[in-house]
Amino acid sequence: MQDMLFSKNGDLRDFLEYRKVELKKEVEDYYSPNYILNVSMEDFCQYLVSKYSLVPPKIHEDKIYVCDKNEVDIDTSKYPPKVVFDEDCPYCIKGLQITIAIPFEGEEDLFQYKPSHFSLNPPRGEIVDGEIHLVYEMIEHGSGKLNRMYKRDLGEIKRWLEWVNYDVNNFNKELASFVRQFLAQRKKKLLNDIGLVESLGIPIKRREDIPSTYAVPVVQKKVKFNIPKVSANSFAPEPTLSIEDYEDILEVIFNMTLVMERSPKTFSKLNEEEIRNHFLMFLNAYYEGQATGETFN
Repeated sequence: MQDMLFSKNGDLRDFLEYRKVELKKEVEDYYSPNYILNVSMEDFCQYLVSKYSLVPPKIHEDKIYVCDKNEVDIDTSKYPPKVVFDEDCPYCIKGLQITIAIPFEGEEDLFQYKPSHFSLNPPRGEIVDGEIHLVYEMIEHGSGKLNRMYKRDLGEIKRWLEWVNYDVNNFNKELASFVRQFLAQRKKKLLNDIGLVESLGIPIKRREDIPSTYAVPVVQKKVKFNIPKVSANSFAPEPTLSIEDYEDILEVIFNMTLVMERSPKTFSKLNEEEIRNHFLMFLNAYYEGQATGETFN
């Protein structure tokens, strides 16, 4: 007796949901945050959809053939009228076993799951290398009975495949929307992780040996850059100053102007470029990196 098709591994609905879980796990476990933030979302979405979408099985009726026939011992107690020699040892006679192969294309695994629509008597068969094998045992050499059984079984398989294909096609249609929504959530989460660190508001330690007259931050510190918003297609971060750093820089410049006002004879002899260099000297003393006249306009 052959195994029942569409019943071996549970419900198709659970299989399709688990496929979404596998997709999410791949994105979270195998792709770094930097990759997610820089990759083209549309290209990545298309890749994931192509990888996780399913090809519904499609039977090629024009390629059906008899792939095997063998003489076998058939237990006649299974067939009326019963021919029994001994109740404990059924009488067997020679018969013919015929295997009909039905080629198909698509996902073999889909023959193992019960679709959302089903009947209580699924068809039987065996999936072998892209074919459905139906095995029949014949005692009499009448082709009419074999033909009727084969067509009945083929019709049942086609009916179940229609139910399977309905579920799979709905899954494929919704997959792109699911992937885009998940990738957007993933990217938003990564950006929020970065934003959380930036928004801690922890003050930067300042040196205590700076004259209070000028009240400028002389401890070198790294300027914090907020992650900018990016388009849906790509992530191209650009440097932006936080409001705290911006105000600190303005304070340094303002205090430098006080120094110039208190020493007018010293600075009145300088030209514009030389005055600018004095501003840069203070900025480079207080911040890591090289400030230049054309760094920010």
